[in-house]
Amino acid sequence: MKVLATNIAEPATFFWEGKEHKTGIYKIPTKDPIYLDTEAVSGDTIGSPKVHGGAYKACYLFSAEEYAFWKPLYPLLNWNWGMFGENLTVSGMKESEIRIGDQYRVGDSLVEVTQPREPCFKLGYRFKDQEIINAFINRNRPGTYVRVLEKGLVQAGDTLKLERRSGNLLTVEQCYRLIYDRDKNKKHLQWALSNESLPQRFRTNLGRGQ
Repeated sequence: MKVLATNIAEPATFFWEGKEHKTGIYKIPTKDPIYLDTEAVSGDTIGSPKVHGGAYKACYLFSAEEYAFWKPLYPLLNWNWGMFGENLTVSGMKESEIRIGDQYRVGDSLVEVTQPREPCFKLGYRFKDQEIINAFINRNRPGTYVRVLEKGLVQAGDTLKLERRSGNLLTVEQCYRLIYDRDKNKKHLQWALSNESLPQRFRTNLGRGQ
């Protein structure tokens, strides 16, 4: 896997259902490397700290190959890397193969895969179409958040080198389906509940649905 773009956002606000919201989804590629810190990418905007940023969502990765699928569906948008709010646009990333808990060396940092991205209304606002939420869920290519184990700079052109393969077999895609499928795969659910790379709150919520 390879980093094609590093992206951050300036603060932006918009009104939705009568309320003002702050967002960092309008990310654009940077010319300089970005610094992966333990709680967030340095200089980036966290619109809703309760659901974004923090130790288990410090940085968001999304597949560059997915742009070929989505771009024809929204041809009138001004396309660039970072459209999905990702900090790192990565080529060769497959959620069906990456495991929760895998650790990657990228640039000067070491990161650990923690959980898939769950889309919200802000993605719909970004694309001027709330219907994208269900389409994004059904697509099964959500990208992934990572925890930063070693802080450092990352730039376009850096490769993601697998440092440690998780002993837990749960993939990002399997974890994603556990969030949305009514009939959950019991084996995958057990893998998730025992996977310490997933946030405890995430596992607790899954456990309530058993």
